[in-house]
Amino acid sequence: MYVFFKFGFDDFVLQYLKDKVMEPAVNGTKNVIMAAAEAKVRRVVFTSSIGTVYMDPNRSPDVVVDESCWSDLEYCKNTKNWYCYGKTVAEQDAWDVARNKGVDLVVVNPVVVLGPLLQPTVNASILHILKYLTGSAKTYANAVQAYVHVRDVAVAHILVFETPSASGRYICFEKMLHRGEVVEILAKFFPEYPIPTKCSDEKNPRKQNYKLTNQKIKDLGIEFVPVKQCLYETVKSLQEKGILPIPKHVEDSVNIQ
Repeated sequence: MYVFFKFGFDDFVLQYLKDKVMEPAVNGTKNVIMAAAEAKVRRVVFTSSIGTVYMDPNRSPDVVVDESCWSDLEYCKNTKNWYCYGKTVAEQDAWDVARNKGVDLVVVNPVVVLGPLLQPTVNASILHILKYLTGSAKTYANAVQAYVHVRDVAVAHILVFETPSASGRYICFEKMLHRGEVVEILAKFFPEYPIPTKCSDEKNPRKQNYKLTNQKIKDLGIEFVPVKQCLYETVKSLQEKGILPIPKHVEDSVNIQ
């Protein structure tokens, strides 16, 4: 017997999350692993987040961010980043309970997940892209972010589930982009939308990608969908579900390279 489980947070309700969602999610994580131990399951695969990995202001820019890295809980609290705080506490508790109960726990840590929507509503990851298409965002942030296709996240879970030697944590992403690169890709594929062309921070230097590695999950044989295709399929899905209006007289043939 195996167990897959995921407890999620939503960026729209961070303050509400602190008091009403975080505690149940953390306790729920413990309960699932304890139940798995009692049922003597062979492996538990836990969907965590990149938010448990990279939030550390004291980490040197030269340090490669890998599965050994953890977000700083005090920093998360001080900055009121309850999403990363809750995710980190939940994952750390999961590891503690798994060790104490002798459960074979493997964790997948995805970044911002893009691609076709399964749900009928927009979540925080999709809103991250949608706002650049609707005109609600007049500028783009001077920030970087890593992205991954939803199908690759699913494949990652299968790989760590089926590979006997899989262990520990697995950061799951295809590529990191500056927000400026994101809007450039969107504008190339969908020039009919009011995509911003200016950065909200023109005084400071352009933020550079930090050194995030996905080598561990790649060693299991995953082949990632290119981030450009992720962005394209995300927008097409938004159109198909009626969330994003399709402008008239739009050419549907796009070369994704």
